[in-house]
Amino acid sequence: MYAVIRTGGKQYRVAKGDRIKIEKLVGEVGGKLSFDVLLVGGEGEPRLGTPIVGGAAVEAEIVGQAKHKKVIHFRKKKEGWTKKRGHRQPFTEVVITEVRA
Repeated sequence: MYAVIRTGGKQYRVAKGDRIKIEKLVGEVGGKLSFDVLLVGGEGEPRLGTPIVGGAAVEAEIVGQAKHKKVIHFRKKKEGWTKKRGHRQPFTEVVITEVRA
């Protein structure tokens, strides 16, 4: 059984046991999260929500809070002007513990 969830402005297709990196959420390592479900599938016809599937939920456990690798943004002009900036996007790593339809 799989489900499609929405968090952090993105959608993810998840199943039990999946380990995904999502936009940073507030919570401690070992904490529990619950997500609304947009679509449930895997057994027969998929159920599509409008916008969410009633009675369906995805449970997850936080396994880490970290930052992605640094992304360098570098600009240069002919006159010898340069500008260098870096950015590290924070994320939350979760493992899906249950998909309820």
